[in-house]
Amino acid sequence: MSDATNTTPLASGPVTATPAAADAGAPAIEVKNLSRWFPGVHAVQDVSFTVERGQVVGFIGANGAGKTTTMRILATLDYPDAGEVKVGGYDVVKDPAEVRRRIGWMPDHYGTYRHMTVLEYLDFFARALGFRGEERLQRISEVMEFTDLAGLADRLIDTLSKGMGQRLCLGRALIHDPDVLILDEPAAGLDPKARVELKHLIRILSEEGKTVFISSHILSELGEMCDSLLFINQGKIIHHGSAESLRRGTSATSIVEVQLAGNPERLAEWASLNPQVTFKDATRMGGRIEIDSIEPDMLAKVLRQMVRDELPVIDFHVQERKLEDAFIEILGEIEASGIPIVS
Repeated sequence: MSDATNTTPLASGPVTATPAAADAGAPAIEVKNLSRWFPGVHAVQDVSFTVERGQVVGFIGANGAGKTTTMRILATLDYPDAGEVKVGGYDVVKDPAEVRRRIGWMPDHYGTYRHMTVLEYLDFFARALGFRGEERLQRISEVMEFTDLAGLADRLIDTLSKGMGQRLCLGRALIHDPDVLILDEPAAGLDPKARVELKHLIRILSEEGKTVFISSHILSELGEMCDSLLFINQGKIIHHGSAESLRRGTSATSIVEVQLAGNPERLAEWASLNPQVTFKDATRMGGRIEIDSIEPDMLAKVLRQMVRDELPVIDFHVQERKLEDAFIEILGEIEASGIPIVS
């Protein structure tokens, strides 16, 4: 979402964006050896990671894993006990005002006010951010159009559905057109239609160059929209990489589901005659086979051989691991190894 006035709002009012030559090449988010303690709990333990500008990164972990604590520190709402955290090159402890100019924070729960409409709510925050006059009205209009709230301008916010409320909270985070969005469980409790709408908005923000750091329990949707995934467990990072690499895992073979037109038993018979293929199990229209390679050329070769051997193949696709299964598998490997988690 572009700001037609090209201004960055301060607490006292919008002014021309602060020159940022020193941080021009800095990552959007940089975390080094971050730790945070609470009484009896080491919530975040020596965590380090980097998010480049324009990326969408999914932050994944069970309740109590350290997600929200880390995100609150990024949003300057909590202090680290150790380590260094920067947003756009600015330190969250030393330069919190500069960080706040660059971030939009969407918490897992947001405050509502009785007898306040959607328009009044966004207007309140636009004024708090220093917008005045026509510029304020323009920013509110842009945000309402982007989040599809224009038709709800006069609706009382305490009567909104969960999905509408999440769009309103996102709109509030976008009022000052931030470079970095920190979204804590934005899809929690949403119905399928609302989740699709939210995913669409995040995709648009990414295309506009925004950096999005988003936590969620819905791993399949994060895999579709994120450039990379961060897994945190017991306050430590246990995986940082693409969803594709996570789905592939360390396996050197491919599990392929095949469907045939006609007698499905022919698949097992064919596999028994081909040494590079192992028949795994039958399905109603065919079955699953294991191929001794993950290379696309080998998969294509197997499919060509099926066609040459006159198998009536109507579907042939590699079966990917679910992200939930991959996450659980990583946790199991760590627990079985007895090796301390290294972030």
